[in-house]
Amino acid sequence: MINNFRTHNFEQEVLQSSQPVMVDFWAPWCSHCRALEPALEEFAQDTPNLKIGKVNVDEEPELAKQFRVMTIPTVLLIQNGKVLEKKIAPAEPEELEKMLESL
Repeated sequence: MINNFRTHNFEQEVLQSSQPVMVDFWAPWCSHCRALEPALEEFAQDTPNLKIGKVNVDEEPELAKQFRVMTIPTVLLIQNGKVLEKKIAPAEPEELEKMLESL
């Protein structure tokens, strides 16, 4: 399952989570973001121990600014409030898997 993270739940759902969280910063008008969605869905099914969610940068510009997201899609891997990995425009599920090596 892919969650929708917003400013009001980001602290609790992502930053305070001891479970690793993969966050996709995206926008509805971004074709690369839409192309990444099937890979994220597949990845979410294959890794149930990982929380996965999305942040719409148009609706949550402050979160994008806080994490210095300048290009979308940008995917962050966060655990215990720390960014462990940052990947700009991943295209393949394998790139998402590689991010987990830092755990």
